[in-house]
Amino acid sequence: MLPLLRFLIFLIAVLPLTSWAAEPRPAAAGIASAHPLATQAGHEVLARGGNAFDAAVAVAAALAVVEPYNSGLGGGGFFLLHRARDGFEVMIDARERAPLAATRDMYLNREGRPVPGLSIDGALAAGIPGTPAGLTHLAEKYGNLPLKQSLAPAIRLARDGFPVTLQYGKMTLRQHDRLENFPETVRVFFHNGFIYGAGKRLRQPELARTLEHLVAKGREGFYGGDIARRLVDGVRAAGGIWSMKDLADYRVIEREPVRGVYRNVRITSAPLPSSGGIVLVEMLNILQGFDLDSLDKAQRDQTIIEAMRFAYRDRARYLGDPDFVSVDVPRLIDPAYAAKLREEMRGREKPPVVAPAKAAGEGANTTHFSVIDREGNRVAATLSLNTPFGSGFMPPGTGVVLNNEMDDFAVKPDVPNTYGLVGSDANAIAPGKRPLSSMTPTFLENDDAVMVLGTPGGSRIISMVLLATLEFAHAHGGPMEWVSLPRFHHQYLPDIVAHEPRAFDKAETQALEQRGYRLEAVRDGYGNMQLVTWYKKTGRVEAASDPRGEGRGLVK
Repeated sequence: MLPLLRFLIFLIAVLPLTSWAAEPRPAAAGIASAHPLATQAGHEVLARGGNAFDAAVAVAAALAVVEPYNSGLGGGGFFLLHRARDGFEVMIDARERAPLAATRDMYLNREGRPVPGLSIDGALAAGIPGTPAGLTHLAEKYGNLPLKQSLAPAIRLARDGFPVTLQYGKMTLRQHDRLENFPETVRVFFHNGFIYGAGKRLRQPELARTLEHLVAKGREGFYGGDIARRLVDGVRAAGGIWSMKDLADYRVIEREPVRGVYRNVRITSAPLPSSGGIVLVEMLNILQGFDLDSLDKAQRDQTIIEAMRFAYRDRARYLGDPDFVSVDVPRLIDPAYAAKLREEMRGREKPPVVAPAKAAGEGANTTHFSVIDREGNRVAATLSLNTPFGSGFMPPGTGVVLNNEMDDFAVKPDVPNTYGLVGSDANAIAPGKRPLSSMTPTFLENDDAVMVLGTPGGSRIISMVLLATLEFAHAHGGPMEWVSLPRFHHQYLPDIVAHEPRAFDKAETQALEQRGYRLEAVRDGYGNMQLVTWYKKTGRVEAASDPRGEGRGLVK
């Protein structure tokens, strides 16, 4: 019996070590966000004993303070989560909802035509925000720390102020004439009517108090009580249709992510009401049937453009809020369906376009951040107000700029929104419905590495994530090359290939034009990708921030 006892003691001693060794862990934590102060806030919370989910709360709240033109408590978004201890993955849907008083034709005139600007500017353009509910849900269900600690950096930045950047000045200058229509917004974001110069300190005491209400009362600190009353009174006084019931009824929804495989890469991405994961996986399924590495660059890019065209066509035809419309997602992401689309692609040189649409709008607004902690927990989060400064409207006494996500609905079937995207009845306005989104927070994983990524960019978000995914899957370059990659985009309508100037050289431009493509250069570039990569075999972590923005990737 003695040898057997010794053997059992040996097993008890060794098995935990063996189990631990079999589960690789990152050697450090990585965060990439669109602003250095937000990245710093996330690492501050990690240093206090927080996990990736606590860090996500800190980063999102800090971005709401330092990037008020891209995201905030008055907006919404999606948090894609991976929990290391059991591999559990979920998307927290904190997308805005249409007010209960919303109607299908609320932005149309008597002749049935959209009223210019009505779904973009002012209180009537705002959906019910989801970000505050997302932050409290994330902290309470997945975090290690109370909101008092995870929101502390954002409260400090709002109360004590922060030095604004050149990007802040650029965004407020671009929106100056529009924001002048909203006195409270001007009072907070301008100094005596003038734009803050770089380095000047911006303080937002009302926003600090709103964040403190979240600390004190959780979600009820925003969706009930004094803050809710200020929000509703302000909106209604400005011609909006919010009610206290709209706020009281708002809830985040946990949704099963969209999954796919390309080559040896496992993709986990955003489900409806984001179109991102479906369109991304559909494009990759189409491209799975081509040997891209064997094609010259013009042929390769033409093939990718056509995959974009077909997947965005399905976006326009079928996708909407899954709680309101039936969408056959399994069919759309089935490799067998992609095979049929490849046959259609090969059967004609260029699919016909059935209707015109306006060109896509700006591609820098919205924000994204990526987090991996030392346990291997990870978060990809994309948050938005929609266009820069959202609706432009700030209810007095709240410090909260409201979104204009109502424009993401199909205001009228086949009428393009501000990003040139068209939609069908599936994305029509309805009370309590969530508008279709393009936000695409994503995890990529193969035997060697895990990548957490996403980007802002309106309708171009999904195609940017596609291009980075292809580089990762084909082992081209590394994290900085992936965020710096010159980009191109096609969204079915309009029938235009939008591209950054360096995306195509002269010979490729000529080749594509000879094949019938209309090319449109986006002179200022677009997107602001943030990614974190963990190399599983070595434990090394890299955090990369898009050079087009002012963000920072930091590993500690």
